[in-house]
Amino acid sequence: MSKPKAVVSINKNVYTMASTDGQSAEITMYGDIYEQRPKDFWTDEPIEGNFIVLDEFLSDLDRISGCKEIIIRMNSYGGDAGVSSTIHNRLRELSRGGAHLTCIVDGVAMSGGSLIMCACDTIKVNPSSIIMIHKCWSYIWGSYNADELRQQADQQEAWDKMQIAIYKRKTGLSDTVLSHMMSETTYMSGREAVEKGFADELLEDAEPVAISASADGRCLYVRDRLLHLAPGTFAPDSIPTAKSGVPSPANAHTPKPETTGEENEGGNTPMTKDELKAKEPDLYRQIKADGQAEAVQAEQKRLQEIDEVAGLFDDTLVAEAKYGSKACSAQELTYRAAQAAAKQGKNFLTSLDADATDSNTGEVGSAPAPDDEDDEAAEAPEAKLNKARAAVKKLFGKKEEN
Repeated sequence: MSKPKAVVSINKNVYTMASTDGQSAEITMYGDIYEQRPKDFWTDEPIEGNFIVLDEFLSDLDRISGCKEIIIRMNSYGGDAGVSSTIHNRLRELSRGGAHLTCIVDGVAMSGGSLIMCACDTIKVNPSSIIMIHKCWSYIWGSYNADELRQQADQQEAWDKMQIAIYKRKTGLSDTVLSHMMSETTYMSGREAVEKGFADELLEDAEPVAISASADGRCLYVRDRLLHLAPGTFAPDSIPTAKSGVPSPANAHTPKPETTGEENEGGNTPMTKDELKAKEPDLYRQIKADGQAEAVQAEQKRLQEIDEVAGLFDDTLVAEAKYGSKACSAQELTYRAAQAAAKQGKNFLTSLDADATDSNTGEVGSAPAPDDEDDEAAEAPEAKLNKARAAVKKLFGKKEEN
């Protein structure tokens, strides 16, 4: 690949590429992704619109290929999966060559846009950003037999595996988890994308927050309540650090931050998070990265544990446990399923008793024993019903009534 010139300025309707020093560059990708510019079916004229065309984009990308810092600003609803994969792979090539790629999702990164996004080493999202992943699909015209349709399905699955490989490298999630997310066409807000490992950093939210963080970033103070974060998790930079003896502007009774009880050389108190960031930036970044990595691993472990028992439970319960508003662990999922089964069992017993009452089986006399003395066949309907009722009650742990 050629080295960049000192100044590069490329302005297209759909994207721009610019570099002023040959070392850093910025790409703005606002549009849909195509192999060729779409044309009107009737006039064969190019369709007006924002389209990222493969050969044009790669040709322009080559002009900044020697830059060591490349920022991509993304707003794309996706498009051609093959083109998206090609751009992803070329960007990964630049990364392996020593360039650091950062993607900032200004709007959305859907479908093929999310594939290109995942090529970057660092992904930053806004709280209002939308990330969407789904399984590949295609239009089919004409007449096909069963073998041809199965062949088409095999081809679609190959495309899906390609996408899973890209998402897995970025998130570390299992093939099974990613396949389920794609099958359900999963939409994620910026915050959810960070939680699931698709993004690395949530850009500062414009909404005011009435919380503060402890000096070591391991606890939050929210309305006089001390909340401990999960092990390995640290408060984000956007949350201010509580200062000893100084009430928070949002709450005059904010408690003092916790300290380790140890003092630095010279008798000074431990550094706050902001002080550590200013004085030891490398150490600060390493501590923060370790905390984020542990949080991502914990989320991956939770999803994988649910996958291991998912076949035992209803799909709706499993989906809610994974991605719903009341997401939970595999243990909590098992408890919820047990509660649902117990409730269903009680409803069944109630219906069974009601059916017996409505059918007046208690008033039906026993039939004469047959000549072959088959006890099971000779059993009266009332006795069979009583046995069934006893078996169901025993199964669901309901005590016999006196």
